[in-house]
Amino acid sequence: MPELLQLQQVSGGYHGRTVVHEVSLSIAEGEAVAAVGANGAGKTTLLRLIMGQLPLSGGQVFFAGRDLARLPPFERVRLGIGYVPEGRALFPEMTVEENLEIGAYRASRADLRQRLAYIYQIFPKLQRLRQTRCRLLSGGEQQMVTVGRALMTHPRLLILDEPSTGLAPRVVGELYQALRALHAGGLTVFVVEQNAYAALRFAQRGYVFEDGHITRVAPAAELLHDPRLVESYVGRASPMASS
Repeated sequence: MPELLQLQQVSGGYHGRTVVHEVSLSIAEGEAVAAVGANGAGKTTLLRLIMGQLPLSGGQVFFAGRDLARLPPFERVRLGIGYVPEGRALFPEMTVEENLEIGAYRASRADLRQRLAYIYQIFPKLQRLRQTRCRLLSGGEQQMVTVGRALMTHPRLLILDEPSTGLAPRVVGELYQALRALHAGGLTVFVVEQNAYAALRFAQRGYVFEDGHITRVAPAAELLHDPRLVESYVGRASPMASS
């Protein structure tokens, strides 16, 4: 399969301090890939470098063969990268549907209706809540809106940053069921998680991220059975999170 996202020796960080060190990775069209690691390993920084929210201090990022170096974040979204940030970043006083519509602000009215219908098919609960202000939603419902907003851009690649943070195991299971359905429909997915068990149960291939470096890449099933990785990141998993 052709590579959709490719990072070559990517470095970067904040205020002159390098957090991500010469990271190279690739994601093929149609793959489901996870990057797992402890809190503070640099995973969120890596995604912000991919999305152009932080400048590269070294290396290159390619999407569908195109060098993204000079493109601002909104242009990367237009190219086909959907981004689900850590912390959700919703507009709390706006309704579910208004938050979703932000993801397709350039769409025609007819196209907007089609995209909303698609999101409500993936997350039926959101249709019932479409006129509810987001501040009144549970954490799981807010995460559905955040994923839905990214999907409203019709991405070729969906990137998710710590999507299970703060969610009950049952809700994590529901979220990953939706991601499996999206991947089965042809969407390429890259999920970055501290919850290694949930992410590696979902993914086909995994990267282990430690102190701003990739220390291992292997099939996800192989990583799930690595004793050192299990002890460090996986631990005891709830059965609900594996559904």
